Amino acid sequence: MILGIGTDICDISRIEKSIEKFGQRFIDKTFTPDEQSYCDKKSGKASYYAKRFAAKEAVAKALATSSSGALSWLDVEVKNDPSGRPQAILHRGALDRLNAKTPGGFTAYVHLSLSDDYPYAVAYAMIEARLN
Repeated sequence: MILGIGTDICDISRIEKSIEKFGQRFIDKTFTPDEQSYCDKKSGKASYYAKRFAAKEAVAKALATSSSGALSWLDVEVKNDPSGRPQAILHRGALDRLNAKTPGGFTAYVHLSLSDDYPYAVAYAMIEARLN
């Protein structure tokens, strides 16, 4: 069963400008150390940051309920598996929200797709629950 879906689009130049204006303060507030390490090794790192920014928004939308508040940026972490497929790792408030949405006897899975074509980065998240 589908528990939630979310999508987001991010203007890569907006992330570039935030990095230029606020520097490490913006990066530390928004991205985990592992995300920073991954993005900083890439050429055109702003597009990698923008995809992760969009992913965090998409996952937050998929987790949202009519009464849920905001999540911390660091509650959703984007990593890549060995094949390069993006994965959303949930921490603290995001994990609590996922557990609250998941019916008893089910296991939740977060599916994530990322793409970019300058000047945009997009993310799509779907949360699926499977019967144990």
